[in-house]
Amino acid sequence: MSPISTDLDRVRHPSEPTGALVLFSGGQDSATTLAWALNHYERVETIGFDYGQRHAVELECRLKVLDALRTQFTDWSKRLGDDHLLDLGILGQISETAMTREQAIVFEKSGLPSTFVPGRNLLFFMLAAAVAYRRGMSVLVGGMCETDYSGYPDCRDNTLKALQVAVSLGLDAPMVVQTPLMWLTKSQTWTLAQELGGSALVELIRTQTHTCYLGDRSTLHDWGYGCGKCPACELRSSGYLDYIGAKT
Repeated sequence: MSPISTDLDRVRHPSEPTGALVLFSGGQDSATTLAWALNHYERVETIGFDYGQRHAVELECRLKVLDALRTQFTDWSKRLGDDHLLDLGILGQISETAMTREQAIVFEKSGLPSTFVPGRNLLFFMLAAAVAYRRGMSVLVGGMCETDYSGYPDCRDNTLKALQVAVSLGLDAPMVVQTPLMWLTKSQTWTLAQELGGSALVELIRTQTHTCYLGDRSTLHDWGYGCGKCPACELRSSGYLDYIGAKT
């Protein structure tokens, strides 16, 4: 069996409790992850974060995607529960990055792109765990990926495994961190969306989600809206082209 088949098969048949809280930003990866959770859990809630991000338009997109999931996918609408949006302005205040400031996207001496927001995903998961604990949930689902990604260390599998242990110990309650896209390429992520919700979900993700770091929604490309030049757009567009190519 090829690595692609193995990776996709692993996320098709998870074993989990009945409820999950999904970290949902409004982007391609988190939207696909949300669809995955809706396909596998009886009760799904979502959480987003306003941290002064340069592409704050994603906060508007996430609401449109949630509305569309409720109206266009009847099997999922019954499972999709409350949405939570947390104000994390303090993160933007302490982050001198191209994700939170009007500055060029470059590679730093560390080898990481200037869009890296230190501690972002760690903080996201910690706060999500607190909300999940209060809501009676024990599963956190995120769209982090270590295959086609920008090199952020807080997206790595080992980071999130360690975080799962720390959160569970800190709450004195078992918390499971699920990352169904961790070992998938962007092309495979499009393929997973097709499997989960058909062409309707792919079109929803293509036209309504937002990935571009610059917040550009002026032009609808084949792969979606974006500047077409930032690292996020490049990953999304190349993955879409590979996905289309694999279908033909």
